[in-house]
Amino acid sequence: MTASPSSAHCVRERYHRRDLLIAGAVSSLGLTLGDLLRAEAAAGIRSSVKSIINIHLDGGPPQHETIDPKPEAPEEIRGEMRAIASRLPGIILSELMPQVASAAHRFAFVRSLVGSAGAHDGFQCQSGFPAASLREIGGRPALGCVVAKLHGRPEDAVPAFVDLMQGRPLVRNSARPGYLGPAYAPFRPDISAEFSRELEPGMQNELKARGANHTLRLTLLEGLTFHRLQDRMALRSGFDDIRQELDRSGTMAALDRFQQQAMNILTSGKLAEALDYRREPASVLARYTPRTSGSEAKAYYTSEGIHSAKKLLLARRLIEAGVRCVSVSFSDFDTHSQNFPRMRQLVPIVDHALHALLTDLDERGMLNDVTVVVWGEFGRTPRVNSKGGRDHWPQASPAILFGGGIAGGQVIGATDRLGGAVTARPVTFQQIFASLYRCLGINVAHTTFLDPTGRPQHLLEHAEPLPELHG
Repeated sequence: MTASPSSAHCVRERYHRRDLLIAGAVSSLGLTLGDLLRAEAAAGIRSSVKSIINIHLDGGPPQHETIDPKPEAPEEIRGEMRAIASRLPGIILSELMPQVASAAHRFAFVRSLVGSAGAHDGFQCQSGFPAASLREIGGRPALGCVVAKLHGRPEDAVPAFVDLMQGRPLVRNSARPGYLGPAYAPFRPDISAEFSRELEPGMQNELKARGANHTLRLTLLEGLTFHRLQDRMALRSGFDDIRQELDRSGTMAALDRFQQQAMNILTSGKLAEALDYRREPASVLARYTPRTSGSEAKAYYTSEGIHSAKKLLLARRLIEAGVRCVSVSFSDFDTHSQNFPRMRQLVPIVDHALHALLTDLDERGMLNDVTVVVWGEFGRTPRVNSKGGRDHWPQASPAILFGGGIAGGQVIGATDRLGGAVTARPVTFQQIFASLYRCLGINVAHTTFLDPTGRPQHLLEHAEPLPELHG
């Protein structure tokens, strides 16, 4: 049984939308979220305390300017950046990543990721599959959506999966529930006002040509803005008033337990508090604020500024609040031109953010319970083009993992002297996902879901994790 339209309308009209985001929770926004959360309870499955932070480097990160420099290659290959020694004997990284290099014993570096679909979306980094896989029945589910299916509970005050990805819309809209259905879609608060990312004209024109289904907006969930959730003074009394009104009217009793979960998420205040990262002490905010020369470089207009490092602070706060999976992105690694000045600005921000997150998780005793993966759609061409850029290169991609029991202090795989062909230990996206699922305590070999046709589907086609990552 659900709330009647008239009772929902009365509650909605009683409070002004400017002050109360949740005023729509028993009307269109709330019932939509309730629909997203409606599903079978995962009977008999215990919640895990393990979590994932999935960091997407939007556009495709260059292996040469990150974790696989080639100092002995010709200039048109190695580019402008120097290689520096890391804390691991004999292991070098780009000069743009000094902080990660200083803690290299805590990271696992994968230099030989293969099998990229070559598409400018983040779907493969969300699920392990190209976007076309099982498209006829809805597509493959993102890892976070699987976690929501297995570990989300009706009484939760925070969603199991929060998606904060920005950047190009085809990346931003890549964390999808697939054949699991919209009940397990991610919760997507809008952080674009806090962390802006402009779209280049070419991307805007491309999206316009694709039609109405591809929005130019960077908002994530209509009306659910970062600042509105952040305005605790205006929202707190409204949350209490609405709860009392719903209880008096019997609306809460009328909602099924999945709609009540939607209500819990929107009215508990726990999600809003987690998103309000300015509650952190000044020392923590400073930790997530880069002070490197790279952060002072002139930013390309589609790139993010130094404050984007705080996205990882936001991710940590969400995990602390009980979220199981957080997806976040950094833009813009799509460097068909001006690769070197753009990477001088952007890579040090990511370097600083990763080191800050690792240190923060470690000091809070969370590092063994939170697995972090960092990657993008593909790598970049070994040869620098005539515009000083590197183009798409699906043949070899970089990835970084840490935390969650991942065995750090190692490099997995190798590329040739130009950084273009994998010569040792090729690693697939599904192998990385098998390891991520293992870190979550999910047995991919024995976990299946029924698709809309009634057929059982495994989470992955290849269920063997990377043994090197697990000691």
